[in-house]
Amino acid sequence: MPTYDYECLKCSHSFEAFQKMTDKPLKKCPECGGKVKRLIGAGAGVIFKGSGFYATDYRSKDYTEKAKKEQSESKSESKSESSSPKSEKPSGTKSEKSKD
Repeated sequence: MPTYDYECLKCSHSFEAFQKMTDKPLKKCPECGGKVKRLIGAGAGVIFKGSGFYATDYRSKDYTEKAKKEQSESKSESKSESSSPKSEKPSGTKSEKSKD
């Protein structure tokens, strides 16, 4: 059930009313008994919690398995590239001597 905002035309009192959508708008101010008008509200903000709100949450098992496989392959390739010896550096540099 939505919350509607009202404002009194006589005393400018603003208030909220928790009503069904099928209920008729209020006509009297609870403070002075004057006429009220229903205001247009901004509405409530939507808060997304939990899973199910991203495109990746709706992927098939086949897709996720392929993605994991590709990701693990790319990681293993980068590790093998970084672990290969670099032949460009001449032996006996300062960095190698300081490690000994």
